[in-house]
Amino acid sequence: MKTKEYKDELKAKSVEELASDLVAAKKELFNLKFQNATNQLENTSRIKEVRKNIARIQTIMAEKANA
Repeated sequence: MKTKEYKDELKAKSVEELASDLVAAKKELFNLKFQNATNQLENTSRIKEVRKNIARIQTIMAEKANA
């Protein structure tokens, strides 16, 4: 999914939905790091992508909290 589309999708969600997405993304990041440590991860760029998605979710949550 393109970055702009993903950000628009996040902005349309409620704070509760964003919080659940954040939890899911953090779990995915943990699993990816674990797979990387045990040399089972084939696509290491996915870690960077998930980290950026977590930051995007947190940014949108902060914007909604300040609004």
